[in-house]
Amino acid sequence: MVKLDETSLPGVGMRYDFDGRFGKRVGVITHRDGRRELFVSLREDPDSCAQSIVLDEKESEVVADLLGGSTVTRRMAQSMQDIEGLAMDWLPLTEGTPFNGQPLGSTMLRTRTGSSIVAVMRGGGAIPAPGPEFILRAGDTVVVVGTAEGVTRAARLLNGEPLEKPAKALAVAP
Repeated sequence: MVKLDETSLPGVGMRYDFDGRFGKRVGVITHRDGRRELFVSLREDPDSCAQSIVLDEKESEVVADLLGGSTVTRRMAQSMQDIEGLAMDWLPLTEGTPFNGQPLGSTMLRTRTGSSIVAVMRGGGAIPAPGPEFILRAGDTVVVVGTAEGVTRAARLLNGEPLEKPAKALAVAP
């Protein structure tokens, strides 16, 4: 088993690294703007970087896919599953959202779905805990937390779909 170390880098992001088999320390720095920096250092001096490669968000996704997914993502998903009944999802707001240009409060999301928007991703950055006056934009990705059903309902509401399926009209015999 490989021990993955996590270190918060205030103002920068997070550092994830581990000891490799041949005396090397291998890691990734996740920058707040979405960039990822792969680095290799000596095990004895993990702060002296021997090599690094900076990847943008799309390049990082490709490398992650090539390597078979993310341990960090799996760990985060497992942590979320450990909290019984809690679901979290990143929901993109499509061009057709009825809330484009509208304040977050106008969605009445918590009242209508039981879920809450805890952050908005926009332009490579995160806006944590947006207030009801925060203006939503098509292209934003909202981070929603609630029950699994509530998160599903939130996705439908935010993209203009009805929350409940309309009742079928019953044919009444004269």
